[in-house]
Amino acid sequence: MESLRAVENWPVPTAAVAVVRADGSLAGSHGPVDRRFPLASVTKPLAAYAVLVAYEEGAVELDEPAGPEGSTVRHLLAHTSGLAFDEHRATAPPGQRRLYSNAGFEVLGDHLAKATGIPFADYLREAVFEPLGMASSSLEGSPAKDGVSTVSDLVRFAAELQAPRLLDVRTVAEATSVVHPGLKGVLPGYGHQSPNDWGLGLEIRDGKSPHWTGLTSSPRAFGHFGQSGTFLWVDPDVRAACVALTDRAFGPWAVEAWTPFTDAVLAELRARRAG
Repeated sequence: MESLRAVENWPVPTAAVAVVRADGSLAGSHGPVDRRFPLASVTKPLAAYAVLVAYEEGAVELDEPAGPEGSTVRHLLAHTSGLAFDEHRATAPPGQRRLYSNAGFEVLGDHLAKATGIPFADYLREAVFEPLGMASSSLEGSPAKDGVSTVSDLVRFAAELQAPRLLDVRTVAEATSVVHPGLKGVLPGYGHQSPNDWGLGLEIRDGKSPHWTGLTSSPRAFGHFGQSGTFLWVDPDVRAACVALTDRAFGPWAVEAWTPFTDAVLAELRARRAG
């Protein structure tokens, strides 16, 4: 894909990108796709997927208590538990506000480890990485932000999100639908959003503005970006997903570069389908 070459102009030392179609075929890639990069918060969708595997296996229930009083596994996945961003303290009642929380995902990891008797990093590897053939991926700390992976591996995960094999398609549909609609909140790096819609571990595009995806992205698009200059989005309307990993921290450069890049990728995908 010619649009992927735009990453050569990103002000980063290294960038690797790829687009994968819903049928799992690679539409294109550019850069060192087998290089391992820190994922930062792109770790969260992977962690959430492991929790959903545990849910389907019967190890946990989405509505069982977890985290602050009144909070559940579902609240933690949807950033509505009330936990603060990076502190294990409640700042709002569960279900009342969209408070993006690293602490919430750390509580999730601890909760799953207790429920299964398996350290969360091991459960993630056994439930997600190994079945998908993500041999270069690992969790090296917090389930919120300490994943390490490659574009080649994340393409496998992006394909799974579009055509699930590890989860029932209904579970993935729930994870990519709005949980607790209408809640306001801050999207890190992009300010207050009303509403600030999320699914289960995945952010939903809807009508947010500004946003890290494209101006022409579907409202149904979902995914996550990370403070290490990384993102993964899936756009059901074009039946494709895009992964980008870099070695420069998120900042104004990403705000400026990512949206036109995504719009160019989407335009090329749409042109190919029309042709």
